[in-house]
Amino acid sequence: MVSDVPGFTCSICGEPSTEICVYCTKDVCANHLCLRCRRCSDCCLCEVPLGEPPAKEDAVPSATE
Repeated sequence: MVSDVPGFTCSICGEPSTEICVYCTKDVCANHLCLRCRRCSDCCLCEVPLGEPPAKEDAVPSATE
């Protein structure tokens, strides 16, 4: 069976990819794409490593408390 989805390869690791870096437009796999800025690991300027989930913000108390 032939797939209709074009095959792309991550420019960093060579794995199959379906994403693209918004900065350099290279093909990247999910392992090398930052979910915050949508840049590849080569272009990402975020302070948090790609493997770390984003920190949850503390709840702000409401005015009635």
